Order: sequence, then structure tokens, then C-alpha cells
Amino acid sequence: MSGLTIKNVRKSYGAVNIIHGVDVEISDGEFVILVGPSGCGKSTLLRMIAGLEDITGGEISIGGRVVNDLPPKDRDIAMVFQNYALYPQMTVAQNMGFALQLAGAKRAEIDLKVGDAAKILGLQPLLDRKPAQLSGGQRQRVAMGRAIVRDPKVFLFDEPLSNLDAKLRVKMRAEIKALHQRLKTTIVYVTHDQIEAMTMADKIVVLQGGKVEQVGSPLELYDRPKNVFVAGFLGSPAMNFLEGKIVGGASPALMLPSGTCIELSGAPAQSEGREVVLGIRPEDISFASEGGVTATVMVVEPTGSETHVELELEGREATWVMRERAELVPGQKIKVSFKTSNLHFFAQDTRQRL
Repeated sequence: MSGLTIKNVRKSYGAVNIIHGVDVEISDGEFVILVGPSGCGKSTLLRMIAGLEDITGGEISIGGRVVNDLPPKDRDIAMVFQNYALYPQMTVAQNMGFALQLAGAKRAEIDLKVGDAAKILGLQPLLDRKPAQLSGGQRQRVAMGRAIVRDPKVFLFDEPLSNLDAKLRVKMRAEIKALHQRLKTTIVYVTHDQIEAMTMADKIVVLQGGKVEQVGSPLELYDRPKNVFVAGFLGSPAMNFLEGKIVGGASPALMLPSGTCIELSGAPAQSEGREVVLGIRPEDISFASEGGVTATVMVVEPTGSETHVELELEGREATWVMRERAELVPGQKIKVSFKTSNLHFFAQDTRQRL
């Protein structure tokens, strides 16, 4: 078994607390992504798992063994870094086999494992090249191959795709996911890119300010975010928010600051008179057939298959992902409605889901 348990883990630098009692349970073979804004502590947490940062408090277990005091080489992990960390004077084959060489493995074993990893990653034609002769994507595959040959219990990835161009990032996302499905090894992956998190992970851990905000599958977090932060962080474009008060009793509606009322079909029970934050996904906005909320078109961005429209809505900026074709121009006044069955409700005071 190669599961990973993070139990009440804390990290401080002097009087400054960075990680505040994080608890995460990662099952054997699970692909878990730590995601959050810059400075949330995700890379620090990954480095503590790797043994590159000391733990101030708590416990980390890999495969049922507490590793708090073990050096990185004894934790049975392999880490893939953002900058690849390849030795420029070595060939691809030498880079991939170097850790095995340091461990005293025999040449036949090294050649076999390097050959197997090269086959998995499509690196056989490149084994005699040096890093300077490789593209960014090829270098990343070499870094992954170096991790694979060690056959670790846990793979750790620290923002491995951030240095690649957009098209190559999409390709490498698919390659890493396919690699996980093939090897079935536990992976802990850090990124600030929530698209990577949504498309690759079995489970997402959302961090903010050194604390866990929510843990769950990508669709669970997308469909039922626990609070306003998670709701606004996951999803591209991000969720839109309007503040108002629920009125109407048996036929509830949300009264906006302007006095406009939005009929609701999914308002929380016993929420009459409650001040709420209404969350609206960009894809759940449409033209209003009657009634609706007045919006002003600010920016129109055609992408081909859909159009992103930036709106001014009740004094706030909002994004509408429009899949039909329509002629809209900046400054135009339109009426929009929302798919009420997909709305999200949060308390204004606590910012937690109702």
C-alpha cells in the first residue's frame, strides 16, 4: 500500500505561520491535486511531504510509515520539479538513470529500467541527446522518466507544466493523466491552474492561507462548492456573484439592491428574509424572454465555439459564456436571465454555502 496521510500538519517560520493544521487522506493509487492562489502554502506542503522542508507540527505517513524525520532519499518518493532540474552535461539516458546509479544499481538493471521508462514516454530516439537538444516538452518527459525509473510509492509534481506554452500544456496534461492510468501510482500534484486540477485529478484539495477549504472530486467541488472562495476559484471563467435578500415566502425570489427581483426555484429552505450571495456560473446566463435583469455589454470576446461577454450587472462585473451567435456591441443594454436550477446560495455573513 502506498497511500499518504497528512495529519494536522503545521509549518511556521519563526512567528509567521504558513500551514495551519492541514489534514488530507490520499488513497493508494489516487491522483490528488493541491490547488490554490499564489502564497496559499501548496508548494510548501508538497516540499514537506518530500522532506525538503521540516515540519513544525503534525505527522506525515507514506505507506503507513511515519516519515517526519526521514531524509528525502529514504521516503520512497520521486519529485518532478517546475524547472526540470536536468544535468546539462549528461545524456537523456544518463539523466534518467542517475538516481539508480547513486543507489548502487547494476548497469543491466539501470539500462532495463531506463529502457522501459523511455518506451512509456516515447523517449527511445532521444536517449543519446543532451537536455540542450530537447524541446520543453521533451525535457519534461525526461524529468518524468527519471522519476519513473525509481518505482517510488508516491510521485510528487511541483507545477511541472508552468514553463510550457498553452498548446503543449494541454498535450502534457493528457500524457501525465495517461501515465497515471498506466502506472496506478499515487500522485500528489501542485498547480495554481484550476483547469489542470479539473481535468486531471481524482481528488482536489483547495487551499487558501495555509488552510484546507474543501476536498472532493472535481465535479463535486464544481457543482457544490463549500463557500464563496471555492466557488470563485474553480471554474473558467469564474463564477459570478450578486448580493441580495430572499423574499416572497412560498414563491421565493431574490431582491437585488436595485429592487429587481429574480424568481427562484431552488432557494434554500427557511431562507425568507436572509441576505445571501448568489453564485451564477457563466454558462447559466441567457437572454431573458421576458422580465430579467438589465445588463450592459462591456466587452465581447469571440473564441469560435463560444463567445465570452463581459457584462456590467447590478454594479458588478459578470462574465457570460454564450454558445449561440448574436450581434452584441459594447454599451448595448440587454436583459438576461439565469438558469435557476443551477444557482448557488451562500450566506453573506459567513460566505458559506446554504
